[in-house]
Amino acid sequence: MWLRLRQIALVGADLPATEAAICDVLGVEVCYRDPGVAYFGLENALFPVGNQILEVVAPTKEGTTAGRYLERRGGDGGYMVITQCDDHAPRKARVEALGVRVVHSFETPHFSNMQMHPKDTGGSFFEIDEVLAENAHAEDGPWEPAGDNWQAHKRTERVAGIVGAEIQADDPEAVARRWSEIAEIPLTASLTLPLENAEVRFVPCTDGRPEGLGGMTIRCNDRAAILGAAEANGLPIDGNTITLAGIRMELID
Repeated sequence: MWLRLRQIALVGADLPATEAAICDVLGVEVCYRDPGVAYFGLENALFPVGNQILEVVAPTKEGTTAGRYLERRGGDGGYMVITQCDDHAPRKARVEALGVRVVHSFETPHFSNMQMHPKDTGGSFFEIDEVLAENAHAEDGPWEPAGDNWQAHKRTERVAGIVGAEIQADDPEAVARRWSEIAEIPLTASLTLPLENAEVRFVPCTDGRPEGLGGMTIRCNDRAAILGAAEANGLPIDGNTITLAGIRMELID
């Protein structure tokens, strides 16, 4: 069984402003807006980053889970690590056997979803989904949350893909072990969970914010253009790491 990083979700208070900054700095464009998230009091925008998806959700009313997450973490930032698997049934059985609560799940003819409770996983929302459509296992294959035609909106002049996610936690070793149990993938010595196309790293909280998805790594086709756009937008820059939408984005070639 394999597990692939397919989507990173961020949460922000001001979707239009965050969307504009992401498009301007990363050189990407919106591929889809999911009307279904209105049920949860949210609006969203999704952007292809290579063959993966970056999503931003924003609350549209009081009392949403995303809104409480914004308050708890002190502003915009990382929200969910969303993975794709090749066989959902044993993944669901594993989660049930470990006593991990599922906060949201759904089944369509072409998609199976399982979103786990962050209090049971630690660190962040962790989601495991399966595509059931034709060409499902291709790296640029269908991905229902991003709409029917997400591939047509790929812009790779600056970005090539998302190759890492960084979970910060009060006890990174314990959280790393928990994610490893769920994923059924051994950790490396550096508290890293190796997925098929990316890695999830577990680190201490060092930025004054509580545990959560604090960083991601983007493979770039034009890192200089991203850094230049980040500077023009007045974003924090530390070497080859920018902070955009409240999350650290490490830029690698």
